Order: sequence, then structure tokens, then C-alpha cells
Amino acid sequence: MRIIGWFGFAFLALLLVIGAVFLAARFHDGPFGIVAGGPLTSGDLVTPPPEPDWTFVHDVPTVEFQLLSPARSRTTWILELDGRIYIPCGYMNSAVGRLWKHWPIEAEHDGRAILRVDGKRYPRQLVRIQSGPTVERLTQELGRKYGAPATPAAVESGSLWLFELAPPAGPLQAGALH
Repeated sequence: MRIIGWFGFAFLALLLVIGAVFLAARFHDGPFGIVAGGPLTSGDLVTPPPEPDWTFVHDVPTVEFQLLSPARSRTTWILELDGRIYIPCGYMNSAVGRLWKHWPIEAEHDGRAILRVDGKRYPRQLVRIQSGPTVERLTQELGRKYGAPATPAAVESGSLWLFELAPPAGPLQAGALH
């Protein structure tokens, strides 16, 4: 019986530590690996025009981005194709995707975002891509860069979501970029 009590105490302590990490991440400048973090506040702000030459992210494995509403940041893969940049989001039709990934749905409602690459922040507008000739090339690039088995059919079925990180449509809220 005493062993069960110790296991219960250890389990409770583990849950408290995990909860503390998730809570602390919300106030941190950027994500903790796969744990969503707070707003991206550090780094030089690069505002267009001119639009950056995005080919420098072609072989960058991961970047950080934050939606302005809600102001949470995360680490993600990035794709560059013909000088334009995209973020993929998989598992959207799975139980894990529905439970873990809320940001794609939030981005469809308000796509204003900040991308941070190599210590620089770029205002962007996330625009979902669901069909068209770019989809096939993006799924091929996803396979090349990350070894991910992606197809246009996965995009069309809603299992894989693709977002272009377009230039912002207008000025972002000043308070979001401090």
C-alpha cells in the first residue's frame, strides 16, 4: 500500500511539473520545442517593402511563428517555393490533430502572424492553400525537405493544410510587434 502511495505522489508531482512547463511557456519569448510559447518579442522587425528574398529559408529546417490572435508562438516546418514561403500542418483529420492543433483553424479566422527566422521577425498573413497547381509542387517539396509522404489528395481531403505566409494585407497592431 505504501508503494502505491509513493507512485501516486510521483505521478501527481510529474503532472504538476508538466503543468508548470506549459504555463511558463505562455510567458516565454517563443515556443519550447513542441510546446506553444508566448508572443515573439525579441529580434529585429523587418517590414516590407521590399519583400525579402525568401530563398534563404529553402534549407532552414524549422522556424517560429505567432498568430496575433491568440498571441501564442510555435515551432514549425517551412517550405520555400519560387521565392514564396509556406507552412504545412498535417494530421488535421486525425484525433491527435483535432486535440493538439488549434492554430490552423485560428489562422483561417485571423491570419495575421509574425514569423521569426534567424533572430529576425517578419509580419505575415497566413492564407490557406487548398487546391491549384502549387499544391502538387508543395507536396513534392515537403517530401524532399522532410521525407514526409504528402500528396495533393491529402491537401484536398483536409488531412494536410498548407498556408502561404503572404505579405501583410495592412498594418499589424502596433502593440503586437513590440
